[in-house]
Amino acid sequence: MIDGVLPDPRRHAYREDLAAESLRDHVTAPRYVTGDPRQVQVPVLPLRRRPRFDAMLDSEALFGETLTLLDENEGWAWVQLARDGYVGYMPSEGLSAAVRAPTHRVATLRTYVYPEPDFKRPPLALLSMNAQLSAAGVEGRFIALSTGGFVFAEHAREVREAAEDVVAEALRFVGTPYLWGGRTSLGLDCSGLVQLASEAAGVACPRDADMQAAELGRPLEREAGLARGDLVFWDGHVGIMTNAEDLLHASAHHMTVVVEPLAEAKARIAASGSEFLGVRRP
Repeated sequence: MIDGVLPDPRRHAYREDLAAESLRDHVTAPRYVTGDPRQVQVPVLPLRRRPRFDAMLDSEALFGETLTLLDENEGWAWVQLARDGYVGYMPSEGLSAAVRAPTHRVATLRTYVYPEPDFKRPPLALLSMNAQLSAAGVEGRFIALSTGGFVFAEHAREVREAAEDVVAEALRFVGTPYLWGGRTSLGLDCSGLVQLASEAAGVACPRDADMQAAELGRPLEREAGLARGDLVFWDGHVGIMTNAEDLLHASAHHMTVVVEPLAEAKARIAASGSEFLGVRRP
């Protein structure tokens, strides 16, 4: 325990039978493990609350992301993601023991992986924004991946090259369906939108809205003038201001990513019983 309280299990790997070695002084378990490095080798892997395909989707890991494998049983891996420390279960078959350092990331909403540097060839896979790529070289207008296949070079950026505007990155997702736990251009939730846009701009960002409310930026007085990029929080929800009046968010009411007047969103969310928590400025 830390100060008499068990660590948040979302970001601390422990179960009744097993815990990460790093938690030896904080939780009691029959066995502690350091785990082994793994890398996601498919376009996206679900991170679930339990080792079942019908279990709650807590998050998703994108192609090229790294993690620590803590336990594996009957096709399910119990893991902790390197990106944000999130803990959960994912299908083992989507993981590789060969870990390659990323050189690039997907900088568009999504892009295809082709078997040859030729856009007329049937693609092998579809990758989403922030998927991590390891380049083996360049052939014409394509990046050759060390994992095999080719990605259109103009759809990628070097990992050290961050986008300049978090809001502009988030606006790319307007119209994307709402998906609880989602982190791709095919479906995402409110905190996933903030996380993806922040990471594209080179800003480390926790996964869930309550974590973001506690850790991102600095709090503003509620009456302070809002500005582009400010984060607005409710209990269990977050959105990004595109200007002083309009809110961009992945909305479970609209079931899509929308931009709408903040006043309208506040009134509707208040009517649903969700408490307004305030604003933070990154």
